[in-house]
Amino acid sequence: MSDSQPMPSTPDGGNHPNESVSDPALTPSASSEPSASSESAASAALPPEAAAIAAGYAFEGPALDLGALLWDGQCLPGAQVRIPLPMLNRHGLVAGATGTGKTKTLQLIAEQLSAQGVPVFLADIKGDVSGISAPGEANDRVTGRAGDVGQEWVPRGCPSEFYALGGIGTGIPVRATITSFGPVLLSKVLQLNQTQEQSLGLIFHYADQKGLELVDLKDLRAVVAFLTSDEGKPELKTVGGLSTATAGVILRALTAFEAQGMGDFFGEPEFDTRELLGAGAGAGESGAGAGPNAPGLVSVLELPSVQDKPALFSTFLMWLLADLYHDLPEVGDVDKPKLVFFFDEAHLLFNGASKAFLESITQTVRLIRSKGVGVFFVTQTPKDVPADVLAQLGNRVQHALRAFTPEDEKALKATVRTFPNSAYDLEETLTGIGTGEAVVTVLSEKGAPTPVAVTRLRAPQSLMGPIPAADLERAVRDSPLYGRYAEAVDRESAYERLSAREAERAAASASAPAEAPRPAKQKAAPKESGGVVEQVMGSGMFKSLLRSMGTQIGREISRSVFGTAKRRR
Repeated sequence: MSDSQPMPSTPDGGNHPNESVSDPALTPSASSEPSASSESAASAALPPEAAAIAAGYAFEGPALDLGALLWDGQCLPGAQVRIPLPMLNRHGLVAGATGTGKTKTLQLIAEQLSAQGVPVFLADIKGDVSGISAPGEANDRVTGRAGDVGQEWVPRGCPSEFYALGGIGTGIPVRATITSFGPVLLSKVLQLNQTQEQSLGLIFHYADQKGLELVDLKDLRAVVAFLTSDEGKPELKTVGGLSTATAGVILRALTAFEAQGMGDFFGEPEFDTRELLGAGAGAGESGAGAGPNAPGLVSVLELPSVQDKPALFSTFLMWLLADLYHDLPEVGDVDKPKLVFFFDEAHLLFNGASKAFLESITQTVRLIRSKGVGVFFVTQTPKDVPADVLAQLGNRVQHALRAFTPEDEKALKATVRTFPNSAYDLEETLTGIGTGEAVVTVLSEKGAPTPVAVTRLRAPQSLMGPIPAADLERAVRDSPLYGRYAEAVDRESAYERLSAREAERAAASASAPAEAPRPAKQKAAPKESGGVVEQVMGSGMFKSLLRSMGTQIGREISRSVFGTAKRRR
């Protein structure tokens, strides 16, 4: 951004020269909390309207600093815009057109959360967030922005772990078992319609009932193939509402999905989402999770290698969140979140989603707050997020919007209507603010919305850009988690059991003529020909499993709102 670039719009909709404009890529970073006396002195010199807005952000408890208030074309460092730390689990939205600074805003909030001891998870779709692990580099633009917003800028990196879906790309492999992933999320990935999604749910229910573990894609494929085979057709009839034709469609979708190389994402060892909490695991030399004053661990999911598979990675993000919800205990309102989860490119999650999927997202977001987890959706416009989900996002950082088309104009007006009444002309403001500036409203310490504040955001203290590839590779290899998840394991599960049963059936069929004269064997034959299902159901192990539904084993086949299930770690 050049020094002559116009400043954000003012309450009367006009633009004013910007005497100290920062780099377009800049966004905020953590800073020390201003004292109450300094805030009072600064507020006394503010215009009345600006002072009223600033008063709405003068919190007594710990808070994250976003930046300084913009009013009438002037940046007012005495009027700091902040988010109370306890309100971060009331969820949030970071929105704006491409190139307006959303990713850097994530970096700003994430590094301050880490400094407060809060673990953070974020997705790195473009490969430019890994710099959060390294100290930033000072330059004229950084120091200019820091001076403009009243920020004491000190370079600082965060303790970080780097992950990759299925080990594709640079990162510790993240895998999920098919059983854990569940039918609702898998239907989204396979692009099944509502009827097929319900049918897939019946197949999962059948596998759960019969003790057939679905670890990877070939396990699910084997179960579907069995149900559509001559031997399995009697079993198929017991799965109410599942037709042979629909089962065939699901089988073809699975085969095509696996042929596209998607099998790497499913299997074991399954990723334990509790690693994201930084409770000793993954802290490395950083000390994350080592004590009450230790910085929070920043977990970065590196997605550049799979960015051409948006339905897959967005659904995997939802699995991580659903798995956390499934595992974490209720904690109610807390002084600071247990984890803050950033859902980048959120529109990809909702595009083409079924009603059941959307309902599951809404319920998870609504309920996970009581587990101490905050969720921030990051997308281009608020209309990308369903209304029932949007209503639960209490903190808003809205970057600039563009209004080049009638559709853009409609989206702009809709965005303005989602904000509280404001002294600003928000339609003019949202199309006039520059990169690294945003319209902000958050929840106060009492849970009420703060006044709308046009804000010039702070400069991140970590590196704005990717770290060198060699450094990223070294960080992954040196992680204590790498040895735990690096190598895939293929243990006995549904595929092997059904294959073994088929081999036994073939062998029994070949020896049948020799056994025909023996009445006792002849009488027992129907029970044996029932297949693996009767054997499993009649086994002492399975009966024990049914008796222990309250134990960890029993929880293996209990499913959450997403149909996800937790297996033994």
